[in-house]
Amino acid sequence: MRDYTHYEGVRPIQIYLLRAVFTLTLIFIGMFSWTAIINHEGAWKPVNAVAFCMWAAYSTMSVLGIIKPLKMLPIIVLQVFYKIVWLSIVAYPLWVRDELAGSDAEQMTSDFMWVIMPIVAMPWGYFLRSFFRSAGAKSQAA
Repeated sequence: MRDYTHYEGVRPIQIYLLRAVFTLTLIFIGMFSWTAIINHEGAWKPVNAVAFCMWAAYSTMSVLGIIKPLKMLPIIVLQVFYKIVWLSIVAYPLWVRDELAGSDAEQMTSDFMWVIMPIVAMPWGYFLRSFFRSAGAKSQAA
């Protein structure tokens, strides 16, 4: 049996996958969002501005995820959660009605289908143990 104490019990392959997800987020989401922000002209539609600012912020914070992937797991959870919610409430109803192809949501749906990558990379057991363990269980473990 291998000793994964360096990674707090998480397999090294998951650490590498997490770093890959953070790197891809930094590159692709960062480039997309920061380019849109820097090149934007005129007044922003507030909802669009929120989306671009959120993407710019979490892509930039991915730098910390590359360095300390286990400390930045909430960013992965945010990414997974908002994409699954969007796919469920926007894309799926359009797809069921056969209205997704050619719609404004088609490209975003294609982009968000990549959510499988962070789902696979995420060390779910570690996350649940680390973030949802009761205070009593934490003090007993110490």
